[in-house]
Amino acid sequence: MIFWIASYPKSGNTWLRSLLTAYYFSKDGNFDQNLLSKIKQFPRKEFFKNFDYNSKVVTDTSRFWIPAQDKINLDNNLKFFKTHNILGSINGNNFTNKKNTVGAIYIVRDPRNVITSFKNHYDFTLKQAYEAMTNQNYYIHESKELNDFGDFQLISSWEKNYQSWKKQNIFETKLIRYEDLLEETYYTFKQIINFIDRVCNLNNKFDKDKAINSIRTTNFSKLKNMEQKEGFIESVSSKIDKKKIPFFHLGADNDWKKILSVDYQNKINSEFIESMKELNYVK
Repeated sequence: MIFWIASYPKSGNTWLRSLLTAYYFSKDGNFDQNLLSKIKQFPRKEFFKNFDYNSKVVTDTSRFWIPAQDKINLDNNLKFFKTHNILGSINGNNFTNKKNTVGAIYIVRDPRNVITSFKNHYDFTLKQAYEAMTNQNYYIHESKELNDFGDFQLISSWEKNYQSWKKQNIFETKLIRYEDLLEETYYTFKQIINFIDRVCNLNNKFDKDKAINSIRTTNFSKLKNMEQKEGFIESVSSKIDKKKIPFFHLGADNDWKKILSVDYQNKINSEFIESMKELNYVK
């Protein structure tokens, strides 16, 4: 069965996966970036290689979302997967179903902080980042081959992505605010571990020492320092000069109150007001 680590891009998914891989896939809770391979991305081209999809058609892999997950689950073992995809359907093709999914964590972040990270990661202007975040048809794909959409993910708008995972009742999903994980890391991480262990029937006792080590070895300064020394496997190259864009960019300095113009603060507040109130990002 699949357990999803879901989010809109640049909302804390990588940090959460770092914490989880250190906790579940290391001996002592010490993080190593190679552990991230334990939580692969879906949809991704590698899972469709035995299916007859048209790589030139943007949405064609959606026909094989469920068959690919059926194949992944043939061994009946628990697997964690990362996704930025909305929990919805394209042309009647559902992203997942109860047969293939045991549960999910959805991590959400204040869109006023997402936009600056989104802008940096995708080498966008602020205007381009805003237009992407408000576009319900927005998608991403990672293939460097021309017109190859085997890695297609429909991320939609920030709000639709969040609401699609929040409102579903197919399987249990725990909603986590990035800000809570940042401000109360140990308490929030313990909640996440207990939720995963329960819905996945792991019958594990929470390991306090391992959790503390996972938190200690994945703080922002350590991850940024690691990237500067070793590079980071999930960083991407700039479209302009082909240099690697720092994945761990601003950290705590990514504060919308200090770096986001009032104009874009107002635009985002207006566009996403109901969801932001729901999440206590605005009163």
